Amino acid sequence: MKWSWKIGEFAGIGVYIHATFFLVIGWVALVHWRQGQTLEATLVGIGFILVLFLCVVLHEFGHALTAKKYGIKTRDITLLPIGGVARLERMPDDPKQELWVALAGPAVNLVIALGLLFWLQLTAGFEPLSRLGIATGSFVERLMVVNVFLVLFNMLPAFPMDGGRVLRALFATRLSYTRATQIAASVGQAMAFIFGFIGLFTNPFLVFIAFFVWIGATQESSMVQMRSALGGIPVSPAMLTEYRTLNPNDTLAHATQLILAGSQQDFPVVEDGQVVGILTRSDLLKALASEGQNASVSEVMRRDFQVADSSEMLETAFARLQGGDCHTMPVVRNDDLVGLLTTDNVGEFLMIHSALEKQRKHR
Repeated sequence: MKWSWKIGEFAGIGVYIHATFFLVIGWVALVHWRQGQTLEATLVGIGFILVLFLCVVLHEFGHALTAKKYGIKTRDITLLPIGGVARLERMPDDPKQELWVALAGPAVNLVIALGLLFWLQLTAGFEPLSRLGIATGSFVERLMVVNVFLVLFNMLPAFPMDGGRVLRALFATRLSYTRATQIAASVGQAMAFIFGFIGLFTNPFLVFIAFFVWIGATQESSMVQMRSALGGIPVSPAMLTEYRTLNPNDTLAHATQLILAGSQQDFPVVEDGQVVGILTRSDLLKALASEGQNASVSEVMRRDFQVADSSEMLETAFARLQGGDCHTMPVVRNDDLVGLLTTDNVGEFLMIHSALEKQRKHR
């Protein structure tokens, strides 16, 4: 994700912090300064938000490490003002596995809340809930309450919250995955409408949550419908067969000429008949600004990229393409480059395929 910086790594999963996260820290510092008017109060407030987001990171690792048990990798975890985002390469196909992956995150927050509850009972540190606020009250008790809130909020049966995935997994034990997703997405959109309506008259933040839930539910439903439409189709009918390639020794000036001469944006880099890299338009533009046109393609190309086989199922290849940072995937047959798979071309293929299906039904 752009504007993100890596702050650590665990179990091979990088943890990143987005630039907008510092807005939250700034807001918390301002609130505590206004209430306490001391540097100590401000530092305590910043410390609280950092510990809270540590709980969020642990929540995301709950998802990631459970998914790892089922052979699903997590690309990274990014901290945003609204929480954390763990980018799994794919969701489990087995509803039971998806259920455990979805429940693992809230389970971590529940364990944290119970641990803090035990500590408060042990130390007799409870305060009346009326005394708790954003900047007031027991540090430990506030942290416990927020973790309980995270459990309840994430278990709302609406995408992209964990509760939406739990609901989909439960439906998928009896219905098709596509139908289960449509029902869960509809429930999420209904909840978003209710949140938005209530938010108009009470708290504007609910309107933001409603928008977030509505978009998440719509995207999840569209993605699953697309995957369903791609089922049973090999890569070869959907791949681009007219394309240009580059050599590692070519200059960026030559790559620029190819971009201007046609509509192709990303180029496979081929040496001795083998694909050795991908030069994307975004990488080319960055290199032109820093290195100039005389730099070689080998200095800029990506060496870590996905490759699809022409006989591979399009659904599987497209899922890998979506999960990666590069939107172009070389297609090979017997190790020879025979085509390119791009997100745009898959979209066009689906539109043509849908039109042909409608024509067949009208016969």
